[in-house]
Amino acid sequence: MADAAPSRLERRKARTRAALIHAAQAFIANGKTNMAVLELTQAADVGMGSFYNHFSSKEELFQAAVEDALDRHGAALDELTRGMDDPAEIFAYSFRLTGRLHRHQPQLSKVMLNTGVTLATSEHGLAPRTRRDIQAGIQAGRFTVGDPELALMMAAGATLCLGQLLHTQPHRDDAQDTDQIAEDLLRTFGISADEARQICQRPLPDLDRLLPNTAA
Repeated sequence: MADAAPSRLERRKARTRAALIHAAQAFIANGKTNMAVLELTQAADVGMGSFYNHFSSKEELFQAAVEDALDRHGAALDELTRGMDDPAEIFAYSFRLTGRLHRHQPQLSKVMLNTGVTLATSEHGLAPRTRRDIQAGIQAGRFTVGDPELALMMAAGATLCLGQLLHTQPHRDDAQDTDQIAEDLLRTFGISADEARQICQRPLPDLDRLLPNTAA
């Protein structure tokens, strides 16, 4: 039996929650998290009572906002890599797309950057997926790293530092820089230089079409 369509009340609640999360993501992207709940509700254009129908505190909202942004991006990567068999190509493909979003999706990028090193240990978004791909690469004999958690830390650190560099040096070529780091990571993980270069030169989808509303 098919699930019943959401009621009008449920749709209104979903819109209110989405508006609060979107407002929180905008504040996080701007590095501004020290504000009153009233300021958040005004930005979301919802009432104070509506806020507490969804979240018990500002901190809970911010956590939900970060998790929402990371999960949206992670889900998009899962869809795009569906059907790929080579863990090395999946890892590189995901890294190359994520690196490009720093320019193409600046709000999402800044949410990630302001999350900081906790990005590497989060149960949402990139970290669990990168861990999965690294472990798959080890099991398939594609990667020769001794400790998948250390490999994950290298990848996460590269993602964050690359994003910061691209924001502070807007003249840099985001695609070229991202592909170079992806290539270097593959070599570090045990892929030959020639193959790493080939993998990181393969075409990617149009980024403007890829994640149109990731941080919305």
